[in-house]
Amino acid sequence: MKPNRRKHTPAFKAKVAMEAVKGEQTVAELSSRFEVHPSQTPKWKKALLYGAAGILGNDQPQKKEGNATLIYHLYQQISRLKV
Repeated sequence: MKPNRRKHTPAFKAKVAMEAVKGEQTVAELSSRFEVHPSQTPKWKKALLYGAAGILGNDQPQKKEGNATLIYHLYQQISRLKV
């Protein structure tokens, strides 16, 4: 029988990530304090740091446009291979 997974709110994840960014406590201490698995804290910290650039800048719309053109070119290559 699988154990129940806990679903954390984005606000909770941000709180844990902000504490990790501060660097006042180790990952083990934060994990114990907030009762989360030790592997979650670095993941949430990385997501916070990566996402902060998108909030403060206009990188996201340009990135989406770049992805759209990439997808278009890949579909063109796939259609050529089928023919």
